[in-house]
Order: sequence, then C-alpha cells, then structure tokens
Amino acid sequence: MPEGLILKGIGGFYEVEGDTGLYACKTRGIFRKRGITPLPGDNVLFTITNETLREGWIEQIKERRNSFVRPPVANVKQVAVVMSGTSPEPDFLLVDKLLVSALQSDIQPIIIMNKTDLLDSPGLKCMESIYAGTGFPFIPMSKVTMRGYEDLHEILRGSCTVFAGQSGVGKSTILNMIMDEWVMETNTVSEKIQRGRHTTRHVQLLPLDCGGYVVDTPGFSSFTLEGLKHDELAWYYPEFEKVQGKCRFNGCNHIHEPECAVKNAVEAEEISSKRYECYRKLYEELKESYEQRYR
Repeated sequence: MPEGLILKGIGGFYEVEGDTGLYACKTRGIFRKRGITPLPGDNVLFTITNETLREGWIEQIKERRNSFVRPPVANVKQVAVVMSGTSPEPDFLLVDKLLVSALQSDIQPIIIMNKTDLLDSPGLKCMESIYAGTGFPFIPMSKVTMRGYEDLHEILRGSCTVFAGQSGVGKSTILNMIMDEWVMETNTVSEKIQRGRHTTRHVQLLPLDCGGYVVDTPGFSSFTLEGLKHDELAWYYPEFEKVQGKCRFNGCNHIHEPECAVKNAVEAEEISSKRYECYRKLYEELKESYEQRYR
C-alpha cells in the first residue's frame, strides 16, 4: 500500500502526494466513527482506485508528531514567528506566546525581524539582543532590500514550516515571495479540489524547491496557550536554564521569591528585561486562569 502526505483537504477530498505524484482521495467511514479528521501534514497509507483519474482512498493515518486546531495542520517542524520593529510596534507578549506554544509541541521556533529597512542599526541590535539568550534562529529581513531571503530559503529546507505573527508585520509579503519564487509547480489532481494558489481559504502545504513545505493558512495569527500551568512556564524560557538550580528555593517561580537567580540575572542584564516582563505577564495570566477553575 503506497504512502503519501496530505497537502490539503476540501469538500471531503484530500490531495495526497505519493511517490508517483498527486492523488485526489476520499476517506473511509471508519475515520468519522472514530472522530478522526485527516489534516494537511498527515502521513497516510492509501489505495489507488483509478490511476488514470488519479483517485484513491485514505486507509490509515500514521501517528502524528503534533497537531493544531488553528491552523488545522499536523506534523509541523518549525514555526516562523514574524515581527517588526516598527509599523506596527512589536507585540512582545504575542511573540512570547507563540514561542512558548511552539516549544510545548516540540516545534523549532524561528524569529523573523521583518521591515529592517525601517530600523537603524542600533534598533536592530536591540531587538536581536532581546532573543539572543533563547538560542532561536533570528533572521533580519526586508522586502525593500531583499535582506534575509536567502537565509530564509535555507532554513526552510527539508521542514514543514508555519508562519505566524501579528497583523501588519509582513507575513503575507513573505509568503507571496515564497509562493512566487520557491513553490514547486504541481499538476492539477482533480477539479474537485482545484483552487487559485493566492486565494487562501483552506490550509494547505506548499512544496518548496529546496525540499520541505510551507503552510499556507487563511489568516493564521496565533497559537493558544493550552494545557500549560503557570508553575511550568519557566521551562519554556531557555535563557533561564543557565541559572537553573541557583535560586534560593527549589521550585522558584521567579516572581516574588527572594534571592532568585533569574531576577538577579535580569538586573545584571544577562537575561533580557523585556523577555522577563513578558514572562511575568504570562505567568499571571496562566495563574489567574488556573485559579478561575476553582471559583
């Protein structure tokens, strides 16, 4: 039985990429009975019912590495968090939510600082320094100067990548560039699932010329922080690890406790004060949400 990858699904049909090309596949009723919905990004086993029309049936969905409701996609390896230093002003809290959510699902975060043509050199260095302690790749980009596009092309190689960020930071500009320059052309599988490439209404995986896929999504803006307790949040701030175990109290939450190594590192400018400020806000949000469960 051939294996394939779901690229998109529309109206009960799924575009599956197999070793010999693309197929328009339906699903067996057993999936509905089990409450399972196939997602773009799913690795599947399928049978071919008509080779001429390139049609088939999805028989099995292989185990997922991860999956999301918004956007509905599975087996993401990277999330590219797009922000800008100005126009609009950066939403640091949203960026941290996206970074934490990615780490929760064992996804590699990438930080894209877009519109660098609007930033002076000290401003860009300041933005980069905020995330230097995370160890995440940081790519300065600009459509005006074409800065960073070669670096982005390389980092997308061989991975399935979702783009996220606040409105107005230039996600659409970057995705349009990717679709115009790096997305491989594919033959139409079926009129049932044909659509214009630049009129996104459904999530789909776009195959790249460098290998890998980029996820084209209809207005995706954020992950949600689900299944995370406030006293677990510190695990998802990599820069805290270098002072791990140095706080006075075991299980220190780095908020009100005295002799806290994280707060000392912030004061010594070894950890970004902006990142710590976001940590405190997220901690309080998660704590309030947790306490609301018992009111």
